[in-house]
Amino acid sequence: MKSGLPDLSQQAQPGAEFQIRATPKASRNRIEPGEPIRIHVTAAPDKGAANAAILDLLARSLGVAKSRLTLLRGQTSRDKVVRLD
Repeated sequence: MKSGLPDLSQQAQPGAEFQIRATPKASRNRIEPGEPIRIHVTAAPDKGAANAAILDLLARSLGVAKSRLTLLRGQTSRDKVVRLD
């Protein structure tokens, strides 16, 4: 575990898609592994701030660069799909 996040590096396969259930405006940033992966961020869903925070947390947990993650679906929804390129 690095920086208090679960180690999801075994799931970091190119082309992998992740089902995400987002919770913005949470009391603290955290990830709950599972299906879907639950990601809680302190950022508000304003001007993409929560989406950016979600991608940052997921990238750190996967051990990949944030630029390798693409938000496929759910820009304005709590249910999101993210692909690792």
